[in-house]
Amino acid sequence: MVDVFSAGALTLAESSIDLPSIDAFLPPEILFQGTPFAINRIIFVRILATIIMLLVLGITAARAKLVPGRWQGAVEWLIEFVKKDIVYQVMGEVRGKRYVPMITTVFLTLLVFNLCGEIPGMNIAASATITLPLMFAMWCFVQYWIAGIREKGLGHFLRDELFPKGVPWPIYILLTPIQLFELLVIRPLSLTIRLFANMVAGHMILALCLSATQYFLIDTMFKAEIPFGIGTFAGGLFLYLFETLVACLQAYIFAILTTAYINMSYPEID
Repeated sequence: MVDVFSAGALTLAESSIDLPSIDAFLPPEILFQGTPFAINRIIFVRILATIIMLLVLGITAARAKLVPGRWQGAVEWLIEFVKKDIVYQVMGEVRGKRYVPMITTVFLTLLVFNLCGEIPGMNIAASATITLPLMFAMWCFVQYWIAGIREKGLGHFLRDELFPKGVPWPIYILLTPIQLFELLVIRPLSLTIRLFANMVAGHMILALCLSATQYFLIDTMFKAEIPFGIGTFAGGLFLYLFETLVACLQAYIFAILTTAYINMSYPEID
């Protein structure tokens, strides 16, 4: 008995679960190494996802019919959802018409990029590095500033942002730097980190469950560990479905917050 447990302990010590790490989000370059155009796995997934998305939308538009079929109806429903339930719901139709193309692009791109993490063969969200969420957040706040300056003028826009009405003037000494920091840093970072953190955390937890399943069901030599493998597999399946929901939800949240931020730059309607 002692020999059996000793052998088992030795085998367990020599075996190890292939745990996921942050290195998955910093993959090596696979094309054009050492050049400004170097492509790693995540960038390749982005390029592939973009090509597929453009082909699907282009073919759907080219074959559009007056009476839409199921596929055309589904695509049109998605676009109408963004237009009516996100843009017009937040900004109204008059203001929102200008931003429907932008918000539709943001929503569809992030939706497809997020779902790449749930597609076998890709296995990683194309939005799971901080650069892409940051790029979209900066696009949002460039539009925020453009809208505010266009509608109010630069002076009035900065006055409304940095000196909120109804505040005693001595409080501005403390409040104005905070408002400026929020405008330039906190709001863009909140959009960026919310999306980035959700995509990274979801991938890590799902990969952990599947790695444990691989170890407990396939790599292990102990039958007593098989129930743990079944449990981690069930957990992984649940997390897979949950992460699919999160991927869709994060695209929606990013799109609706982008719309809300841009709408805040407009003058209030009495």
